[in-house]
Amino acid sequence: MSFSKILIANRGEIACRVMRTARKLGCRTVAVFSDADAQAPHVAQADEAVHIGPSPAAQSYLNIAAILDAATKTSADAIHPGYGFLSENAAFARACAEAGIVFIGPPADAIHAMGDKARAKRRMAEAGVPTAPGYLGDEQAADRLITEGQRLGWPLLVKAVAGGGGRGMRLVRSADELAQAIAGARREAQSAFGDGTLMLERLVEHGRHIEVQVFADAHGNAIHLGERDCTAQRRRQKVIEEAPSPVVTPAMRDAMGRDAVAAVLAVGYRGAGTVEFIVDHELKHYFLEMNTRLQVEHPVTEMITGLDLVEWQLRVAAGEPLPLRQDEISFSGHAIEARLYAEDPYAAFAPQSGRIVHWQPARTLRDGVRIDDGISEGGTVSPYYDAMVAKVIAHGRDRDDAIRRLAAALDDAPLLGPKNNGRFLRDLVMHEAFRGATLTTGTLDEWAARGEPLLQRPAPSEEAWSVAAALLASGGGQGWRPASVAAFDITLRCDDTMRTLRVRLHNDGTTDAGNHSVRIVAHEADGALRYELDGLARRAIARHANGTLHLALHDATFVFDEPSPVPDGDAAHDARIARAPVAGVVTQVLVAPGDAVSAGQPLLCVEAMKMEMWLSARAAGTVLSLRAQMRDTVAAGAVLVELELIEGS
Repeated sequence: MSFSKILIANRGEIACRVMRTARKLGCRTVAVFSDADAQAPHVAQADEAVHIGPSPAAQSYLNIAAILDAATKTSADAIHPGYGFLSENAAFARACAEAGIVFIGPPADAIHAMGDKARAKRRMAEAGVPTAPGYLGDEQAADRLITEGQRLGWPLLVKAVAGGGGRGMRLVRSADELAQAIAGARREAQSAFGDGTLMLERLVEHGRHIEVQVFADAHGNAIHLGERDCTAQRRRQKVIEEAPSPVVTPAMRDAMGRDAVAAVLAVGYRGAGTVEFIVDHELKHYFLEMNTRLQVEHPVTEMITGLDLVEWQLRVAAGEPLPLRQDEISFSGHAIEARLYAEDPYAAFAPQSGRIVHWQPARTLRDGVRIDDGISEGGTVSPYYDAMVAKVIAHGRDRDDAIRRLAAALDDAPLLGPKNNGRFLRDLVMHEAFRGATLTTGTLDEWAARGEPLLQRPAPSEEAWSVAAALLASGGGQGWRPASVAAFDITLRCDDTMRTLRVRLHNDGTTDAGNHSVRIVAHEADGALRYELDGLARRAIARHANGTLHLALHDATFVFDEPSPVPDGDAAHDARIARAPVAGVVTQVLVAPGDAVSAGQPLLCVEAMKMEMWLSARAAGTVLSLRAQMRDTVAAGAVLVELELIEGS
């Protein structure tokens, strides 16, 4: 392999992942970073690092000139784009070639051919690959799209032809939803990819999302490495991926593999790619799109094949032939990956940001478990990028074995600080619908709509309240207590629940708190907590931060604090003001000072971590002031709109 220094044009866990393989092969690495990522792990792990711009991705990780300048400055002879950002940007691949730098990915022409989803579907139909009905035309007027949508029928997907990751996609179930879906998808696609072109696709209801990993080299060889099942999704974004699929038969695997390889050969592909299919209830598969890059979920393929796909990428990009033939590929066991997101699954998956109070996955790694991350304890989850912060992957002898190991790994490696979906992931893989492989791509959204218990916020147990009271009462809280008082009341808050517990401190180190007796045996600097509850020895993770207690107890995490006895004069629920729900960027402003608004009327939109969040008026009134404009970056909780309410509203 001829590369001596590789620049990774990405961030987070994928940048760290590529560096591991590059280091194994003896290659030096270069990281690039924005203002927000100056202290990020991928920067610390690289041999060299170059600052490329401000925090917004458009001014840093999407800045082709800055990345090429960094490669030239450090004498890098190849660039690995990771996934997301510029990984499927034909102009970037072409610019690398013109600069004499190897792009570790497919040729620009192949990216161009498959990057436009409408064009790609036309190419696949010509190659004999089955495709779902849709509209792929160049006429983009809203009226034409509406007419074509009515012809196709419902349910229908409105999709951006560029990009991926669920951006610029809307589900339409009736004619009266179509116009708004077209406008929203076009706006999001233009913002994310600089291209608002749309296509329509008839939705396969109750389908499964199954994709095939493919590889091709410059010598005419193309193979597949089996399938991955990515059916567990929310809002068309993947949550859990596994290999092999629990519903795919050997004959079906062969058929999908042949179609995937045909797709590769049809566009003169080279490198790693993924051909995505939707599979209906009769197990018929239809081409969706091709991702011309490494996928987030590539580790499950690595774990069942024993191969390093990044190493294959580097070798193919260096001109070497594929290391194995199709008949030399074998599979062993089952692997499942869970995407750990900084989001609140119990509040419509709203993205979260903030300081990481505890993250030490390496302390508890089990056999068959791998954790890919790009975060570190004491760091910050930024609102500028994707909400995924880590991936937990488990491999087992069979599917049940992998599920059990994954659930245990999620329990053992809690992320404390920003709210996240760790508990939700653990509950999901243990749910009967997942274990029975009966999920469809719409199941999680259906559960959210009807309030499935899995998506209801877990309440702290009596044990959690007692342990929290014992820890805060013994000096971890902010409340003032005279040393001479052995018994007192302590009021704690967890989310929207407040409880007052009677606490009694004993000379032997035990604390009666609520209905339990708690004795803290040891509280280590790394957050490990050993305690006795009514004489039974147990373990937990406990971290104090800014007057709050972050507690990971058994299979759940909670944040406790002692609320101030002084009322908050600037109540968060004041209908006169609209605050930013998270830190993000203002992408739409629909009102101006002096406008009259009604209760429920949308005011403006804040985008963070690939999600649009609309602020609406909670009462009728008049806009007094507007404190943000289009493209402004705003902090979580910032006041964006002030209203003068109509009396009695």
